[in-house]
Amino acid sequence: MKCKITRNAAKKINEIMAQEDSEGKFLRVVITHTHGTHAHYGLDLDTPGENDEIVHTDKEIDVLLDKTQDLLDGVKIDYLYLPEEGFVITNPSKGNHGDH
Repeated sequence: MKCKITRNAAKKINEIMAQEDSEGKFLRVVITHTHGTHAHYGLDLDTPGENDEIVHTDKEIDVLLDKTQDLLDGVKIDYLYLPEEGFVITNPSKGNHGDH
């Protein structure tokens, strides 16, 4: 499985992970809901489970992805400042280039 994290997202994720309550946890990308071949994604802090793969990224952030969820393979995590500040998670490899 693959996961890409942009520089802006890595900076924000590292800030979150530096908090005490995240010790021993990994960043997890979750599917919040799907319709057709399109998924909406979210982020959480969690510990690995039976179906998880720990994906090592080039930003030295390990991400948990559920191996049973095909729509998670190839996700891209970005952090945008405009038009609204926040994380944006897409999966260009699955044709998902953003929420609609």
